[in-house]
Amino acid sequence: MKLNSIGLNTEKSKALGHDLNKLLANFQQYYQNLRGIHWNIKGKRFFDLHSKFEELYNDANLKVDEIAERILTLGGVPLHTYEDYISNSKIPIGKNVHKDEDAIRLIVNSLTELLLIERRILNASDEVDDEGTNSMMSDFITEQEKTVWMMKAWLAEDI
Repeated sequence: MKLNSIGLNTEKSKALGHDLNKLLANFQQYYQNLRGIHWNIKGKRFFDLHSKFEELYNDANLKVDEIAERILTLGGVPLHTYEDYISNSKIPIGKNVHKDEDAIRLIVNSLTELLLIERRILNASDEVDDEGTNSMMSDFITEQEKTVWMMKAWLAEDI
């Protein structure tokens, strides 16, 4: 078994990098959706939601960078073209979303997909003792679960 410079199995690190690239593509689509709903939201809740969506896209932007840097740390190359993002993303595309409930549902649906991917990566990184990736996924999951709960509460729906 060949180890890389950070003491992880080289082949398993490549596989994790591949999984992280899938997450990166989905996060980029999520980020673009957030930018779009931030710009296009309308209605009586505009001021509150406009600010909330900005908070969320700033957070997503930071996470995109963290994911890309983790891919590099594991010896991979982060995806970086729109073509790559579109072909590797399962996040729904939110085109011209301007109604408050539609925007919140788009966020919940996007986070649900991200959480599924992150849980798979969390399990895989745990199996190969990759604490760096494991910790990052754990932190992402904790934050996103809370956001889903809050968005569902805003919609007056059960989690």
